[in-house]
Amino acid sequence: MPRVSRENSKTITQTYHIIIRGINKQDIFFDNYDKKKFLEELLKTKNKYDYDIYAYALMNNHVHLAIYDKSDSKSNIMHMLCTSYAQYFNRKYERVGHLFQNRFKSICINTDRYLLNLIRYIHKNPENDNICKMESYEWSSYNEYLYGEKIASTNFILEMFGDERKQAIEKFIFFNRAEEKEFSDGEFENEKMSDDVAIENIRRILEIDNLQKIQLLNKNVQEEYILKIIEIKGITVEQISRILGIDRKRIYRIKIKNK
Repeated sequence: MPRVSRENSKTITQTYHIIIRGINKQDIFFDNYDKKKFLEELLKTKNKYDYDIYAYALMNNHVHLAIYDKSDSKSNIMHMLCTSYAQYFNRKYERVGHLFQNRFKSICINTDRYLLNLIRYIHKNPENDNICKMESYEWSSYNEYLYGEKIASTNFILEMFGDERKQAIEKFIFFNRAEEKEFSDGEFENEKMSDDVAIENIRRILEIDNLQKIQLLNKNVQEEYILKIIEIKGITVEQISRILGIDRKRIYRIKIKNK
């Protein structure tokens, strides 16, 4: 596990997970030339606004970015990027109208631990979509950490894994290959629901009014219930633990064991 102990970390205020999606979930990349063009436009924004890109992944109908926005310019960055790419796309495919879904989604990252897990989540997108292993995917920043920067700024992240670069890269590879045990996909996508909504969903699915009674059930029945709850889109392990009064480590173990 990397050392994460910086009191003055950049991630306290100015680091964001940016998600850009095609309108109506339509594809925004039809071929590799489109992806290459998007990266060219992304690099132009980086040169103009001088911000750091910690990670990126281009998927068929959406893009993930983890950025350090030094000068609070993310609105200008995304406007320039989305406008220039949409103009290219509309010309190439002889179409009109919006390409992207409303405003981009921006999620503030406030701890280094969350940032590292987010970067792993971004790099694993091709695997999660059953495209290929992350090291074989051409359209993410993963291999920039291993073989040299093109667009991503890798030093800040690698320094979290150690001062000696070769060993830091080895630890980075190990960390990225490990299973996520702390955060759910919904947390990275900012799809968390309120506790009140979560409670109503659990009651409806389990047909139980007093959820505290789940603590008293035998472990096998309890595990069956927890597995049903985990399937609720947007619910987090922390919420389940808080609502049921069951240790979150047990819930994590159940989640990982039945993945």
